[in-house]
Amino acid sequence: MILHGYFRSTASWRVRIALGLKGLEAVQVIHHLRKGEQRAPEYLALNPQGLLPSFVTDDGAVLTQSLAIIEYLDETSPEPSLLPADPVGRAKVRAVAQAVACDIHPVQNLKVLQRLRDLGLSEEQVQAWAATVIEEGLDAVDKLLADQPGPFAFGDAPSLADLCIVPQLGNARRFGVEVRWPRLLAIEAACLELPAFQNAVPGRQPDAE
Repeated sequence: MILHGYFRSTASWRVRIALGLKGLEAVQVIHHLRKGEQRAPEYLALNPQGLLPSFVTDDGAVLTQSLAIIEYLDETSPEPSLLPADPVGRAKVRAVAQAVACDIHPVQNLKVLQRLRDLGLSEEQVQAWAATVIEEGLDAVDKLLADQPGPFAFGDAPSLADLCIVPQLGNARRFGVEVRWPRLLAIEAACLELPAFQNAVPGRQPDAE
């Protein structure tokens, strides 16, 4: 298996956690986002979106989009499961994961921030945009989890939701956001007790800067 990623990519970070929880290993192929290596013709031939991560299975199938990759891993390596057995529980976990992966992260990622710069916004305005998006999004996620038991987002084991929350909190700190959500901080602390989460952090990746 091959994981095409970048140490600071929160979407790649999610997949690294999933691989660790499943006890799986993948060769990491690095594409430096800030140098634009994800737009190289050879990578676009693999993933026409020019986004990270991409994942190549042992059979040579190319998968894109972190949540789709993680659900593939969950279906092919079912233990430990990252989604509850019951349909309502699965929908709630997916809703939190998508709140991060679809509504927060894409609106403050590198591509969008560069477009804002190209439109003439100052760096201060660009950073404020990212921080506001993250704060508003995590406010909502915190409320979605208010009635859920811990220590993880949904009970006593990590789920797809946790795999999205932890990297997004890391991203929040990079943009200077005050991480002021006790519930989310407790989830992060529980996750970081596990080697799969510890080993997936950006600072432990081979391309860390």
